Amino acid sequence: MDDTPTGRALDRRILDLAVPALGALIAEPLFILIDSAVVGHLGTAQLAGLTLASTLLVTTVALFVFLAYATTGAVARKLGAGDERGALSLGLDGIWLALLLGGVLLVLGLTGAEHLVAWMGASPEVAPHAVAYLRSSMPGIPAMLVVLAATGALRGLQDTKTPLRVAVIGAIGNAIGSIALVYGLQMGIAGSGLATALAQIGMAVALVWVVVRGARERSVSLRPAVGGIMSNARAGLPLLIRTLTLRVAILLTVACATALGQVPLAAHQIVNSVWGLAAFALDALAIAAQALVGHGLGARDPDTVRRVVRRCLRWGTLAGAGLGAVIAGLGWLITPLFTSDPEVQHAAALGLVVIGVLLPIASWPYVLDGVLMGAGDGRYLAWAGGIALAMYLPLLLAVWVWAPGGALGLVWLWVSFAGGYMLARALTTWLRARGGRWMVLGAD
Repeated sequence: MDDTPTGRALDRRILDLAVPALGALIAEPLFILIDSAVVGHLGTAQLAGLTLASTLLVTTVALFVFLAYATTGAVARKLGAGDERGALSLGLDGIWLALLLGGVLLVLGLTGAEHLVAWMGASPEVAPHAVAYLRSSMPGIPAMLVVLAATGALRGLQDTKTPLRVAVIGAIGNAIGSIALVYGLQMGIAGSGLATALAQIGMAVALVWVVVRGARERSVSLRPAVGGIMSNARAGLPLLIRTLTLRVAILLTVACATALGQVPLAAHQIVNSVWGLAAFALDALAIAAQALVGHGLGARDPDTVRRVVRRCLRWGTLAGAGLGAVIAGLGWLITPLFTSDPEVQHAAALGLVVIGVLLPIASWPYVLDGVLMGAGDGRYLAWAGGIALAMYLPLLLAVWVWAPGGALGLVWLWVSFAGGYMLARALTTWLRARGGRWMVLGAD
């Protein structure tokens, strides 16, 4: 890694990891977009059923994203310490844990699909389609979790290009399979779910093969190690709690938008979609920070770790400012692509200006989350998530009670979320990162 003051070599390493990671992050949502495009032509009830089913699936996978986060940092630290065999062994333990959890979810999903859909409030016209999609896509659930774990292992091994290639091929395969099964074999919405499952299984096999090949070349046992699996589970539990606090904040924000009225709720969907796309760029930098911080701590090189943190924060701030300027400036042109309602367009455009201005603040919690995950500091992140949520709740309650409806209400909601909540996350993670305790934990 570069020791010069300019740090250009370090910048190249960050971008070499972040850019392919960004591509893989963007490729994954294509599965839902492809399914939406194919199923949408079957009818409104089918599309509504897909919306419910995909929401359940996406939420489930989001909760288990710790399989990638925990594995990345742990593998990177072993690699930094020069223990390639240990790094690959940890990666395999993560994959075995993903298979175990995926098997449990598969059984629960197949037996409880109807109850889950009913709990979501599906109408009699929509429910059969949601159940059909869920059941046909369920065989892909273990594969989806394996993809997370294997991707985390490869990121820890400083390889973000392989997951990108696999994600792109998987998205293309899903598109072809979905059209063939839905229209060619006349399977309807169930064909779309099965195509997604098959694509995920193919991706899992490809990624696991890369990890297994590396393990066999270094004579690493492929058998499941109970101790290693339990260690991965213990490391992942705090990150699961951290993710839960984030999902609660998002769900409460949607509930508040609903209380503000139909126009703010519709506009919130537009603003939230653009926010999600911008977040991919920041998340890619977090992934680079995870891998490089973990590697530096494993090598017991705190100076390099500090440089990685500074450079990633710099890139995050620049990315946030650049993307924010584009979003704020083009908001008035973007909103007509989503809706023809002038009230919704106006509210969403104002919301996009808000997130454009506040996006640089959001870059800090994303990057610092990656830094602390790279150090294996999941327990602190769980506490920090709870504290940030507690700080956000009074702001959200104030918007709920006092904010007016319409565009102004949406503005205050996003000031609360993109400003207040993200600032709370930034402060809690920065206070930890500015000290040295997390580096000691990561080097142990």
